[in-house]
Amino acid sequence: MLYLSKLIFIIMKVIPVHISNFMVDGGAMFGVVPKLLWSKRYPADENNLINLSLRSLIVDNGEQVILIDNGWGDKQSDKFFRHVYLNGGDGLEGGIKKAGYSPEDITDVVLTHLHADHCGGGIIRNNDKTGFELTFPNATYWVSKTQWEWAIIPNLREADAFLEENLLPMMDSGHLKFVDQEGELFKSFSVRIVNGHTPGQIIPVIDYKGTKLIYTADLIPTIAHLPLIWNMSYDLDQIATIKEKREILEESLKNDYILFFEHDLYNECCTLKETPKGVREDRLMRFSEIV
Repeated sequence: MLYLSKLIFIIMKVIPVHISNFMVDGGAMFGVVPKLLWSKRYPADENNLINLSLRSLIVDNGEQVILIDNGWGDKQSDKFFRHVYLNGGDGLEGGIKKAGYSPEDITDVVLTHLHADHCGGGIIRNNDKTGFELTFPNATYWVSKTQWEWAIIPNLREADAFLEENLLPMMDSGHLKFVDQEGELFKSFSVRIVNGHTPGQIIPVIDYKGTKLIYTADLIPTIAHLPLIWNMSYDLDQIATIKEKREILEESLKNDYILFFEHDLYNECCTLKETPKGVREDRLMRFSEIV
């Protein structure tokens, strides 16, 4: 009798989740760059506020269903959220459902870093409001060991961004694991570690459709931050940010990688080109246009 083996091909799924938008001071987002220059690249309102997206990614490689970052969440008071001007988006659970998944389907949550707008959605209040629980009860939560150790004893500069209620429940649940080094974390999913914005920020790199997709997180929050010296005042080490951006941009240009922006409201993705002023965006696209 002749037995024929059945080949199963796993189709890699990568799906953006537009959680919400929020507003921050434009000057803070561009540091020493004059408003006369940055406002031509990223518009501000009459109060100097710019609207940023919170855009996560679901990466389904056939073995894991991975969520990268998860937004602000909703645990804090109305007074807290009055300062971030949340607007638009599908919400975290709504966006995940729109992508065809439920919170229980998520097997792994990769947190680029632990500032509140990147990790707050991973923890919710329990039903009787007496404590906290995981939004994704079946998931392992991943963060770099360097970032965790930096965040749990916060420095004065970042204390308002590292919130105890976002962090300690991950550890208490037993679901927290640390990334110690760069390299492959899952099939078709690797990580880089950068330190300019905050120590131990993870930059996910996804093998997708014959190229690599770079989730730029807060290393390059928007297309307007592609110039090497256009950096946020929130970055703790500006010189490190410049070096890290240069390395990622040059590698991405050389290999025709695609950048995926977490915070750019107007542009989801781009490829790159060399110009007389340095590496800049080439093809602007929505994620759905990637072929």
